[in-house]
Amino acid sequence: MDSPSGENIGFVIFISIVATIGGFLFGFDSGVINGTVDGLQQAFNSASAGTGFNVSSMLLGCAVGAFFAGRFADKYGRRALLIVSSVLFIISAWGSGVATSSFEFVIYRVLGGLAVGAASVMAPAYISEVSPARYRGMLTSIQQIAIISGLFAAFLSNYMLAGEAAGSTNALWLNYEAWRWMFWIELIPATLFFVMLWFIPESPRFLVSSNKTERAQRVLARLLGEDAATRKLNEIQQSLADDHRPQLKDLIDKNTTKVRPIVWVGLGLAAFQQLVGINVVFYYGAVLWQAVGFSESDALLINVLSGAISIAACVLTLLVIDKIGRKPLLKWGSIGMTITLGVMVVAFLNASQGPDGKLILGDWGTTALVAANLYVFFFNMSWGPVMWVMLGEMFPNQIRGSGLAVSGLVQWTSNFLITITFPMLLAGIGLGGAYGIYAIFAFLSVIFVVKFVNETKGKELEQMQG
Repeated sequence: MDSPSGENIGFVIFISIVATIGGFLFGFDSGVINGTVDGLQQAFNSASAGTGFNVSSMLLGCAVGAFFAGRFADKYGRRALLIVSSVLFIISAWGSGVATSSFEFVIYRVLGGLAVGAASVMAPAYISEVSPARYRGMLTSIQQIAIISGLFAAFLSNYMLAGEAAGSTNALWLNYEAWRWMFWIELIPATLFFVMLWFIPESPRFLVSSNKTERAQRVLARLLGEDAATRKLNEIQQSLADDHRPQLKDLIDKNTTKVRPIVWVGLGLAAFQQLVGINVVFYYGAVLWQAVGFSESDALLINVLSGAISIAACVLTLLVIDKIGRKPLLKWGSIGMTITLGVMVVAFLNASQGPDGKLILGDWGTTALVAANLYVFFFNMSWGPVMWVMLGEMFPNQIRGSGLAVSGLVQWTSNFLITITFPMLLAGIGLGGAYGIYAIFAFLSVIFVVKFVNETKGKELEQMQG
C-alpha cells in the first residue's frame, strides 16, 4: 500500500507491528505476575517484603536493560537489540515457570527484565526512526496498545488457567501448578517475536550513523520511495555531519557544561509515568481487590475488565494523537488521574475492617471500582502511550540512544520503587495512604506538563532540538 507521495505505508505498518510484539511481551511479562502472587508465596514461603521483591525483581533487569539498550543500540543497531531481547524473553518465560526457589525465580525474572527494558526503549525509538512524521505518533502509539494487549492477554490467561485449575496454586496440566503455566504461555508470543524480527530492516538512521549509506538508501527507498529517500538521506547526513559517534557525555551541553534541558524533561516524563502508581494496579490488582473483599476469581476478572478499558483508551489516543498533539493528552490525563485517585483514597479511608483484616467498602465499593477503572482509562489515554511516543521522538539524533538510556533507567527504577514498596505501604499505612501518595504525584505531573513539556507533533526527527 503506497501513498501518493511514494510512502510504503503498508510496509511501515508491518514493521511497526513486528517491533511492537516486544511491547506485547513487555505487557505480558509485567502483567502475568499479577495472578501468580499467591503461588509464589506458597511455593517459596515468602512474607510481604519477600513477595514484593519477587514481584519487582524483573524491574531491576528492566532498569539495566533500558540503560544499556540505548548504548548498545547505537553500537550494534536497533533491530539487533530487539533480537537479543526476544531470546531473553524465551529463556525468562521458561525459567520463571520451572523455578524451585526465590533465588532461581529472581534470576529468570531479571533476565526477562533485561528483555523488557531493552524492548521498552528500542521499539518506540525504532518505530520513530522508520515512520513518516505525520504518522509517527499513531504508529508509535501502537507500542502502548501492544503493551496493554499483553497485559490484557496475561490477565485473561491467568483468569482462565486459575479457573481451569480451581485456583492458581492448584495443579493443572502435567501436574504442574496453574501459576507456572501462566509463565509458560508467554513462550508462544516470545518465539513469534524472535522469528518475525528477521523480516524487518535495520533503522536507516542507525545505518547512516554507522557509515552504511547504501543500506540506508535501500531501506529508505522501501519506506518512502526513491525520490523522498534521497532527500531524507541527505537530511539525516546533515543532522549528523557535525556530530561524532553518539556518547553518553553528549547529554551534557558542552557550552554550559550542564545537562541538556531536554534530558531533564525526558527524565521527568519517565519518572512521573510510574510515580502516579499505575503499576500497582497492573502488578497487584488481584491483591488489591482481594484486600477489599473480592474473591480471587472476581479479582482476576476485574483485571480483565481493566485490561479491556486500557486497550479502548489506547485506541482512542492512537486516533487523535497526531491531530491534537502530545501535550494536551498528558495534561488532561494528569488532571483525570488526580481526581480519580483522590476518589479512591476517600473510598478506602471510609472502609471498615473485617475480622480477617480485609477492608469492607460497603456502599463505597462501586465508587472505588468505577474510580479505579476511570484512573486506568485516564492513564492509558495519556501517560501510558504518550510518554513512549515522546521519548522515542523528542531527542535530537545525536543523543537519542543516550537520552533513551537514561530515561529508561529512571522509568524502570521508579517502577521498581513503586512496586517493591506497595506491599509494605499496604501493611503500614493502608490502601488509603498508599493511593494518597500516588494522587500527590499525579497532581505534580499536571504542573510538570504545563511548565516544562513542549509539543513535538508533526516535527521531523531532524528538527528536534536539545
